[in-house]
Amino acid sequence: MLRARIFTAVIMLFVFLAALFYLSSIFWMVLLLALTATGIWEWSRLAKFSLTGSIAYLLFTVILTGELLFVLNDMVLADPHTMSFFWFYMASAAFWALFVPFFLTSKRRIKNPPALALAGWLLLLPTCLALYQLRAIDPFLLLGFMSAVWISDTAAYFSGRAWGKHKLAPGISPGKTWEGVVGALAAVFIYALIWNYSTEDESRIKLLIPLLVLLAGMGIIGDLFESLMKRHAGVKDSGNILPGHGGILDRIDALTSTLPIAILSLLLLQT
Repeated sequence: MLRARIFTAVIMLFVFLAALFYLSSIFWMVLLLALTATGIWEWSRLAKFSLTGSIAYLLFTVILTGELLFVLNDMVLADPHTMSFFWFYMASAAFWALFVPFFLTSKRRIKNPPALALAGWLLLLPTCLALYQLRAIDPFLLLGFMSAVWISDTAAYFSGRAWGKHKLAPGISPGKTWEGVVGALAAVFIYALIWNYSTEDESRIKLLIPLLVLLAGMGIIGDLFESLMKRHAGVKDSGNILPGHGGILDRIDALTSTLPIAILSLLLLQT
């Protein structure tokens, strides 16, 4: 199991880096559309939509996402820092900052199908758009933000295993501890300091440290949200497309709660 997990992680990283730096815009768009479609299908499983409902939801989402990506592509050609999708990112930030903490605290189920469908869109559409726009601004910047999330996850895992005694959310994800959270925030803070001192972009220096630490915290919230949804659905993983890792949502849960906030912060900084 561990060998399959490591092998899959290496392959995913290699494919992602190749796509990030070498794919043309249209093929990057196709890749993001495929990831969004897979994520929406997995979300349909967690939401327990009927087969007919899942197919309709998937088809509508693919059409909607494709249209949004084509519009965004035209916009970023003129200005990579376009504010055209600002309100999409704001809706995502509000969802993660207001609704999700309440949902995690109350542990209530979302039973209304339209609410579940809306939650799936808020989860995946702003993430897809953020991935596209951040790459258009600077692929290395996108990689830097994603690396912060990966560092946070890794540090939380190892510090939690080494020193974890106080459970973070035992009713949602028993393996997570407050010691893991501290380790994640400390590791990302160090990463932010290194990035801060290595950049010459004055406009980003004042943003980097607080933003990356914020992203680490939001990544943990994204992880907990998906864990609670899986618990409500009675499944261990969101899917089985990735050997040793589960589904797409299992791999991007922390990114869904961080990348829209990252691009939103950059756009606000430009104003």
